[in-house]
Amino acid sequence: MDAALANRLAASVRAADPDRYFSTLLAPASLRHFLFSLYAFNAEVSRIAETVREPMLGAIKLEWWRETAEGAAMGRPRNHDVANGLVALFAERRVALADLEAIIAERAFDSSAETFADFAALETYVDATSGAVMRLAAVILGGDPSVVREAGLAYGLAGLVRALPFHSGRHKLYLPLDILAALHVTPEEFFHLEKADPRLTAAKRQVGLRARDHFFAARAAPKPRAALAAILPAALVPVYLRKMGRDVPIHRRQMALLSAAMKKRL
Repeated sequence: MDAALANRLAASVRAADPDRYFSTLLAPASLRHFLFSLYAFNAEVSRIAETVREPMLGAIKLEWWRETAEGAAMGRPRNHDVANGLVALFAERRVALADLEAIIAERAFDSSAETFADFAALETYVDATSGAVMRLAAVILGGDPSVVREAGLAYGLAGLVRALPFHSGRHKLYLPLDILAALHVTPEEFFHLEKADPRLTAAKRQVGLRARDHFFAARAAPKPRAALAAILPAALVPVYLRKMGRDVPIHRRQMALLSAAMKKRL
């Protein structure tokens, strides 16, 4: 991959996904451009739902990316920086087309009217999206992808807590229906809860507690070794849960990432 393309991919990740961008800076220099290719791809497919109003339009855009990934896997990329980045990724690291296709398929939920019946369904989705990206990052780094599951769940769930106001604004429900039922809130009512409503606080707390449990499980696991940079975003989970949706300054995030990198574990 030429330096100009690598720099453009890095810049796009920095703008769209600063947590993973700064984590990548703590990875071996020779592997960073592969991580940026993966994270740039993830940013593209994860924000599709933010740009469409109809599930069919979301499906069309996801199919475009599936075909783009397929072409890159065959060495015939479209004229797009991410597609060219994927060519190098497929050619030089143990990432298969099916890995990216699975992420794309799971992202269909984001622009649909579907909901999660229970927490198990939510965690399955998180593991297949945020968790899958973390596992692929571990593979790129030459680490063991099996050691990152808890970290992926912790980071993904904390991210959903942070993004609840945004998703509520576009009338997309990520909270499981069983949590809302326990709080005696219908999905439609949830979209109109005031920021200070104790039911909203309770719902966020339930997801936050589960994210915290996964974080502690990840911290108690063996050191990630080569996969360290892949799981570094999960080092931000305690910071995000303390803020409960409020913005965290970038320097505070950088300090948390650097601290985990120096300890070589979460």
